[in-house]
Amino acid sequence: MSIASWKEVPTRLRSRTNTQIRHAVGLTQEPPPRCSDPDLSYFPVNGASRLVHADLSSMLVGGIASLFFQMLHPHAMAGVADHSRYQQDPLGRLLQTANFIGATTFGSKDAAFASIERVRAVHVAVRGIADDGMAYDANDPHLLAWVHVAETSMFLAGYQRYGKRRISERDAYDYVREMAGLARDLGAENPPSTVEELRASIEGFRPELRLSPAGAAARDFLMDGFVKGLLPRMAYRLFVLGALDLMEPWARQLLGVKESSLPKRLCVRGATHALSGLVRFFVPPPDRVTSP
Repeated sequence: MSIASWKEVPTRLRSRTNTQIRHAVGLTQEPPPRCSDPDLSYFPVNGASRLVHADLSSMLVGGIASLFFQMLHPHAMAGVADHSRYQQDPLGRLLQTANFIGATTFGSKDAAFASIERVRAVHVAVRGIADDGMAYDANDPHLLAWVHVAETSMFLAGYQRYGKRRISERDAYDYVREMAGLARDLGAENPPSTVEELRASIEGFRPELRLSPAGAAARDFLMDGFVKGLLPRMAYRLFVLGALDLMEPWARQLLGVKESSLPKRLCVRGATHALSGLVRFFVPPPDRVTSP
């Protein structure tokens, strides 16, 4: 092998590992092209949503936490249990979610609205009776609001703790405001537009939250994991522990997760920081667009 070929080994290794990591979490397709035109893009090209959602490491932690959080609403969980094949095809479901996030975060208005309409069309058939005897409807504005606050709060918390750089208070507020616009387009009821409103909205949902039998099954499935191979499973387990640590103690209690000691939580945070940095080395987020 020539000297020039040897010099290419690190680059090829990094590229191969990048692909392996992305495929392990269901990202088997190339990301859609970015819209860089401020007049055509759905989200601001230099906005906080693009900052948060571009960081795969923190999105993995925040995404797992958001799934745990969402399953605490029995009506949201009933829709998933009755109409989703998440246990048979978890990576396929992750890919669908990633495609939606990619289209709305980095795409044009046309691409984003097309993706939003596809989601709403799928939701039309997601309706039924929950375990409490009450009807649920995936396009119910109130239920959409719960899914929105669960995702927004955990994605933001994931980046605040494990993101590439320290997120400013202004960016945190911008993130909540930008995501509120997406929630309104999806049909959510009165989505919060400030960090304080986000916290208040979560508190308002607390009387509705409990772990249903379907939620317990989803919790166990998510905690056990679905990735293959010893090292990927070890990494996944650490991300799960990091995700649970993002949640408030009352949410972990509702989820039926035993509270860890402070030393263990600190060890989990340190190890998750290290793993996030390693993933970020192989799958680096693109540089943020700066304002002119």
